[in-house]
Amino acid sequence: VDFFNQINMLYGTITEFCTETSCPVMSAGPRYEYHWADGTNIKKPIKCSAPKYIDYLMTWVQDQLDDETLFPSKIGVPFPKNFMSVAKTILKRLFRVYAHIYHQHFDSVMRLQEEAHLNTSFKHFIFFVQEFNLIDRRELAPLQELIEKLGSKDR
Repeated sequence: VDFFNQINMLYGTITEFCTETSCPVMSAGPRYEYHWADGTNIKKPIKCSAPKYIDYLMTWVQDQLDDETLFPSKIGVPFPKNFMSVAKTILKRLFRVYAHIYHQHFDSVMRLQEEAHLNTSFKHFIFFVQEFNLIDRRELAPLQELIEKLGSKDR
């Protein structure tokens, strides 16, 4: 929930720069393009703009977090058997927002003087997902160089 809130807030600061015109596809640099499918309403992945993709993503994550059968809020109610799978999917998709921000909007982040906050948030996110092996290494490829820098001892 904390990662979702942080990413939502960080993306919210650059929405004026991430438009249908400036970001007609959801990408993380020229080699990575993401298509949206939630498995329920949109079963076959669709190509859409970054703002549309991120809107779909954030709405979908919020729906998952609000689902009492997935994220029980009452003490003693167990998490479902598929919890880890759902959590991994959520984190994989949230990573894509970081990747998009770093690749397509880092200049705006710099102009807004938010890079320290973005880097701190991302570093916390990456350390968490790596500690518990929650995102496949292939999925992290768009920001692998940054991940290595953030994790280096001399930093």
